[in-house]
Amino acid sequence: MEPVAENVKLAEVELDVLKFWDEKEIFAKTLAKTRQQPPFIFYDGPPFATGLPHYGHLLAGTIKDIIPRFWTMRGRYVERRFGWDCHGLPVEMEIEQALGLSGKSDIERFGVAQFNAECRKIVLRYTTEWEKTVRRMGRWVDFRNDYRTMDLPFMESVWWAFKQLWDKGLIYEGHKVLPFSTRLGTVLSNFEANLNYKDVQDPALTVRFAAEGEEQTYFTAWTTTPWTLPSNLALAVGPEIDYVKVRDHSDNTRYILADSRLKVYFPKAEAYTVEARYKGKDLVGRKYTPLLPYFADKKATGAFRVLPADYVTTEDGTGIVHIAPAFGEEDFYACQKAGIEMVNPIDDEGRFTAPVSDFLGLHVKEADPKIIEKLKREKKLVHQGTITHSYPFCWRSDTPLIYRAVTTWFVRVEAFRDALVANNKLTAWVPEHLRDGRFGNWLENARDWAISRNRYWGTPLPIWKNDDSGEIVCLESVADLAQRTGKQVTDLHREFVDDLTFPAANGNGVMRRVPYVFDCWFESGSMPYAQVHYPFERKEDFARSFPADFIAEGLDQTRGWFYTLAVISTALFDKPAFHHVVVNGLVLAEDGKKMSKRLKNYPEPEEILSEHGADALRLYLINSPLVRAEELRFSEGGVRDTVRRLLLPWWNAYKFFVTYALVDQWRPSQTPPEPSPNILDRWIESRQQSLVQRTSEEMEAYRLYNVVPALLDFLNELTNWYVRLNRRRFWGEGRDADKSFAYRALYDVLVGFSKLMAPFTPFLADAIYRNLMTLQDGHTTESVHLEDFPTYEERLVDLDLEDAVARMQRIVLLGRSLRNERKVKVRMPLSQITILHRQQWVLDKIQPLEAYIQEELNVKTVAYSTSEETKVALSAKPNPQLLGPRFGKGFGAVGKKIAAMSHAQMLTLEAGESLTLDGDVFQPNEVQILRQARDGAPDVRSDRFISIELSCELNEELIAEGLAREVVHHIQQLRKDAGYQVEDRIAVTYDATAQLAVAIDRHRSYIQQETLARSLHLTTPGGDKVESVTIEGMPLTVGVQRE
Repeated sequence: MEPVAENVKLAEVELDVLKFWDEKEIFAKTLAKTRQQPPFIFYDGPPFATGLPHYGHLLAGTIKDIIPRFWTMRGRYVERRFGWDCHGLPVEMEIEQALGLSGKSDIERFGVAQFNAECRKIVLRYTTEWEKTVRRMGRWVDFRNDYRTMDLPFMESVWWAFKQLWDKGLIYEGHKVLPFSTRLGTVLSNFEANLNYKDVQDPALTVRFAAEGEEQTYFTAWTTTPWTLPSNLALAVGPEIDYVKVRDHSDNTRYILADSRLKVYFPKAEAYTVEARYKGKDLVGRKYTPLLPYFADKKATGAFRVLPADYVTTEDGTGIVHIAPAFGEEDFYACQKAGIEMVNPIDDEGRFTAPVSDFLGLHVKEADPKIIEKLKREKKLVHQGTITHSYPFCWRSDTPLIYRAVTTWFVRVEAFRDALVANNKLTAWVPEHLRDGRFGNWLENARDWAISRNRYWGTPLPIWKNDDSGEIVCLESVADLAQRTGKQVTDLHREFVDDLTFPAANGNGVMRRVPYVFDCWFESGSMPYAQVHYPFERKEDFARSFPADFIAEGLDQTRGWFYTLAVISTALFDKPAFHHVVVNGLVLAEDGKKMSKRLKNYPEPEEILSEHGADALRLYLINSPLVRAEELRFSEGGVRDTVRRLLLPWWNAYKFFVTYALVDQWRPSQTPPEPSPNILDRWIESRQQSLVQRTSEEMEAYRLYNVVPALLDFLNELTNWYVRLNRRRFWGEGRDADKSFAYRALYDVLVGFSKLMAPFTPFLADAIYRNLMTLQDGHTTESVHLEDFPTYEERLVDLDLEDAVARMQRIVLLGRSLRNERKVKVRMPLSQITILHRQQWVLDKIQPLEAYIQEELNVKTVAYSTSEETKVALSAKPNPQLLGPRFGKGFGAVGKKIAAMSHAQMLTLEAGESLTLDGDVFQPNEVQILRQARDGAPDVRSDRFISIELSCELNEELIAEGLAREVVHHIQQLRKDAGYQVEDRIAVTYDATAQLAVAIDRHRSYIQQETLARSLHLTTPGGDKVESVTIEGMPLTVGVQRE
């Protein structure tokens, strides 16, 4: 066993471990060890490799590493293929910017083949950086056998999946109003439109439309999209809404609007007169003059009249809606029902086309102010304001979307929506509420999915069409394509298949491919099949690997990958794509804003890894609200605290063991150890077994938010309680039986804990494990990651002992708190503590731990009393987690009833019995019994479980002993500063005031024993190290000399 270096930097330890893993191929060996075992199926959602990994990736990657490591140690074979999302808008946007192109027209002039060639060049630009960061995070994945959505086998499987949907009648071409990115010139799906909402300020106009047949009478309508007004073809009213015609006294103009909106536009009653009242249905069919002249000819075919529409409300505006059917879904269907033909004077780049001559070539957003000016000039603008509202932006170009009628291809999701919802019920989500909440609600309202994109770098739709006859053919494979066209292709991208044609079935005309590619979300959603080239290869492998046991991504994927996986798997197989999913939250910058390279409001991941290490970053991320799908403001200070509070104490406990074990040349016995007679040895072994049981249960349920806190609580108990309370057992010379038991207990716990922590902190766990295991003769396991996960050993569990120590810890914490209040240092001894509890069996459980209470609180004697009620008052309050859901709105009344309980009733609950109050039965865990010191008991402190009385009065004898303890503390610090080893014996010289010298002399043997001092002399201090300090206002100079 190697000694542990002083002042170690854990990040450097990790680099040594990483080198070891690579040299010994440990990851490959874990796979080889489990290859013949039952598989645990994990799907890794493919990231885009066009950018560097950020904290969101590292968080999800950590979760994706912890779960497979755990199941590998449980004996399952976990294949971990990395994947790359290569197609789609993110890549195209990069190339457009790099080449100085802007929009589809520029791309087509540049050439689709050349454009796609440029996309191919950069699509894996950052794979080296990704691999480096992923490895540095300690995540084990297979990069050599990665899958890429741009490879022919993957694309062919996408074709196959699409063809299955086609054969089931789930694909159709439709003309609908959909989210449209004018920057990219393509339609987006409804779920993509939900990915990037922003609060923006837009114009809010109220416009007047001249009613025909009534002089100076106008319908009024409100809009936040002035650019849609040139395409107005109708107005809509709610059939049952009350409307009024009012005369404006200022100019005798008459306006028609909803009665409930009248006060908004005419706040002063004397400013208007109501001349008529209508129901909305009475206005239906009324005609009006076109607001703008561009489509006035449509009047002859039924446009420019009032239509009924149930979607009209009076929450804002005038209660009358202006209808431009090409730019609103409800408008589209209202006009379609009324037989009004749609007009669409906006091209794919969002620019006006003929006949809108006044704004020709202007982008819709650029046209807004010019349209407003025109309306003002023509006195058609009633009111102009602004509105701040949430509006969808393109998730890739970050430009505002518009809604626009387009012809595109759809998956008929609404046809199997019930099956989607039913399959979702078969899955388990962490956090649980997301399944039926955010995700379930989304599924219940799922719309048909627009899957075609008017773009270039993606898998082409395998649809060939005869524009003359309307004949349509869907292909499913490269062989199918070759059989029909006579051409064998080695690539399925557009430049290789767009020009391939074949004769129509009836011999009339030519079949040509439709000019669309797939939505890249369809490709990533096909990943379970396409990554193994199903069904063209590995059919049996696929049958064993679908659905996945586990997937994990961020909360945003409820509108992305989680959704597309569910849609495609349900459509193909009527199954969920996965059994378990862990959803993480969003990592924000420390200021609460989105992390931004431009703002530089976060530290680079490589800086954190270099300074603090991957284990610290992993623990920090997963011991946070992120694993509950909530947000975290990332703080480097939080990572630093993880090192200081968690990792360093663990490392120091390990170092403590190694240091003394090397001094004593201790090695574990090769025969099973005898049970230790030491109560804390048995306690820490029991606690570890309870931890093994809980960790296994919670990991099987994927509840990381319960696992990690339990591991860290145990680490606190190991370092701050067990090691600290047992240090003296390791200090003595020689090796008696008690010391051997101490070594064995600490050794077993450290080895076991390294196995428990291996999935979470793979570097430190392995470094500690490998050094400790060198003590065992014949040990051949190279790494902790080749070990089995610890199994629960019930024979080592003593729950009564765990409860007793937990109460002892509470006693110590209460005593420390009272000392702190009274400003009495722990090194100053006190005469007595009395432990109060009405039940003798509780006190009996604590009594064997009395010596530890004395040592921790530095008290001379411990007394026990069941007369708790004389000094402690009980009170009760409801447990909101249990009674809140049970009583709902009646929780407040129940709380008052519980608070009014009698002392006897509280004792009934505390004894573990149920209690009935006014017909309601309460169980003990539903009510919290609290303890509080009564008036007149200033030295009493209580919590829910125990009470103490600690006298803080001091006498001369106690003060002298306290001074001696302070002297010990300063000599120990001098030993450390002098660089002495723990076993070194020393000589101490000192100079002190009379009172301090008396205290030292009185407690000479204690001081020498504690500091390993062979001599202690009052003289002129000298030696290797001399230092002067002040103790309670008295000067002391001490010198130490190694002997």
